[in-house]
Amino acid sequence: MRRPEELSFRERIYVPEILSGLYITGRRFWRNLFIHIFHQFGWVKNLTAATTMNYPDEYQKYGPDYRGSHRLTLKDDGSVRCTSCFLCATACPARCIHIEAGEHPDETVEKFPVRYEIDTLRCIYCGMCVEACPCDAIRMDTAVHPTVAGFRREDFIEDKQLLMGRSHVIADEGEGRLMEIMLERYEREDQAPVLRER
Repeated sequence: MRRPEELSFRERIYVPEILSGLYITGRRFWRNLFIHIFHQFGWVKNLTAATTMNYPDEYQKYGPDYRGSHRLTLKDDGSVRCTSCFLCATACPARCIHIEAGEHPDETVEKFPVRYEIDTLRCIYCGMCVEACPCDAIRMDTAVHPTVAGFRREDFIEDKQLLMGRSHVIADEGEGRLMEIMLERYEREDQAPVLRER
């Protein structure tokens, strides 16, 4: 960042910079408006205007670096890869990961998570848990944004079965299926009658 004495006179008075920003915004607004009007009359069909997505009928395809909902990765035998080292919970700045360790039935494995929960209302989706994990047991590569799980705080706590289930879906049906499942659930809930408490 430059110090104030390094700015030119034009940059220090701010008015030209504000007008430049208004010009860019106005140019895009009027261009899109006229293109939409011309499309109504059947003109300039080769030009496309910026549009708002009609979510949930259309949705943004997230890139590979998007930090979506969490998932616990699995070993080849389908068991959870997590070794209950608590590094993810220690690194979490929001303190939203709760792990309860237990002895594994297999003597070659020292311990495993009996309980693994993430409070998504507290989570800030920073990815520190993914960075801290030494065995790649937790990831945020689901390409699914956090969902509205219910109306109580308890509904937003994701347990071990849910986190492992996302890995099963990705392995069996592909990454895109998670978004389809979420949208199907939203559609079912939208069509269900609303029950009001008295």
